[in-house]
Amino acid sequence: MARACRMAPLLVLALLLLVAAAASGIRVDVIRLPSSSSAPPPLPPSPAFREAPAFRNGDECPTRGSPDGRVDVAMTLDANYLRGTMAAVFSILQNTACPENVAFHFLAAAASADNGGDPDPLAAIRATFPYLAPSVHRFDPSRVRGRISRSVRHALDQPLNYARIYLADTLPTNVRRVIYLDSDVVVVDDVRKLWSVDLGARHVVAAPEYCHANFTKYFTDAFWSDGDLSAAFRGRRPCYFNTGVMVMDVARWRRGGYTRRVEEWMAVQKRKRIYHLGSLPPFLLVLAGDIRPVDHRWNQHGLGGDNIEGRCRSLHPGPISLLHWSGKGKPWLRLDARKPCTVDYLWAPYDLYKAAATALEE
Repeated sequence: MARACRMAPLLVLALLLLVAAAASGIRVDVIRLPSSSSAPPPLPPSPAFREAPAFRNGDECPTRGSPDGRVDVAMTLDANYLRGTMAAVFSILQNTACPENVAFHFLAAAASADNGGDPDPLAAIRATFPYLAPSVHRFDPSRVRGRISRSVRHALDQPLNYARIYLADTLPTNVRRVIYLDSDVVVVDDVRKLWSVDLGARHVVAAPEYCHANFTKYFTDAFWSDGDLSAAFRGRRPCYFNTGVMVMDVARWRRGGYTRRVEEWMAVQKRKRIYHLGSLPPFLLVLAGDIRPVDHRWNQHGLGGDNIEGRCRSLHPGPISLLHWSGKGKPWLRLDARKPCTVDYLWAPYDLYKAAATALEE
């Protein structure tokens, strides 16, 4: 009886609230708690990225959609590196005079239904850049999975890391030249300058070239002690170049059978272990010493530190057009951990990530 008396005021209060709501037109919904036999409904996903502003062409630019002045940029689309991809796209659009003439091509390994609960990278790109019309090209991981050899970092062994080898087979035939970029870059200059590099009459790839680097360290002693293998560099002066920033003549790549040539060296690697670094060394074996050099300002690489420790590195001297966090350390991870390197603050202005706590505060 005493319990009923204690409950009476609560019932009266509830009735008063319902009457007041009816009089004022306010809708009162009954909240039904889930039964013990059913799981609670999933929370709606919070927006992961802020919407970027629309970027429009300057007066000097060709009409949007015109093949004149079009710049084709290819990147892989991976949920693990999506935050870096967003920053890279944002930086390209913000720093070019003709953003509407940049055509983005994303190489994706799987449809969103196969992501196993991971965010849909393509949906995120379209929501963040609603004015873009990106092309998405399916890259079949099975094409390369059996060719991959274990390297010094697990991230380098993922099939999408090898997708750059298959650009010419993946992109439509009307794409004759493309800039390939890794997801850990930001472009702080007009990307059209890189696009316009002269490949000459025969070169297939243009990239910054580093001839002062110790080229021998990219291959094992077994490679250099084998005269037949090391003869691959006979007649050319091989120099290191980073495959995370390349201008590729796609048509020449197809005609020259370069995909097959890179795959042949990957097959040698499976048998004899001639290198340690993912997809880079077979590119060097085929192309080092035979590329069109580009000014070093277009790849300030190594900002992620080395491939083992990820220690902080400083900028190289000279002008900068592209910053590249190659190496183990990624700026978004170090910033989130509140252990950033100084160079990571150069990446932060292009970060469109919206944390759930920030979204609730806005």
